[in-house]
Amino acid sequence: MKPLIVFYSRSGSTKKVARELAALMSCGIDEILDVQSRKGVSGYLRSGKEAMKKIIPEILPAGKNPEIYDLVIIGTPVWGWSLSSPVRAYALKNKEKFKRVAFFCTMGGSGGKNAFAELKGVCGKEPVALLELRTAEMQKPGYALKLKGFADQIAKSIAASEKAMPRKNLKKKSKKI
Repeated sequence: MKPLIVFYSRSGSTKKVARELAALMSCGIDEILDVQSRKGVSGYLRSGKEAMKKIIPEILPAGKNPEIYDLVIIGTPVWGWSLSSPVRAYALKNKEKFKRVAFFCTMGGSGGKNAFAELKGVCGKEPVALLELRTAEMQKPGYALKLKGFADQIAKSIAASEKAMPRKNLKKKSKKI
């Protein structure tokens, strides 16, 4: 089964990565939607405060059920060296539905490792792959290679898990009369 990409994006950077990964991997995509607007300076400041204080905002219900996917790839911006609050809310609501996870983040500077550690703690699962991207490097030639490397790592994980799954006996037993 193909993975599902779930993401939140305030500025558009995380959305750009999610869309490009979905196209590269030919998989489903679902955007986490906030109830309140985060536009402008006040939205930016509120976002950082919520992330650092680990506040759980209200989000709209998910469009796709993560339970039907073998792997959920979660994308988040890094706010105040932390996991974004809408992604935290989504992960808390759905963590029991995740079979396996992978994470990616976008950021202006640093904090990706901390955001990943928080997300791993919330999900309670070890990610099969990680990708940190700074917004400045998204304009450089190496960006496409990083995306492909992340997608390849996920594909290998999926292939390994499919290989490890027991095969069902497809032969029907004949009845003796």
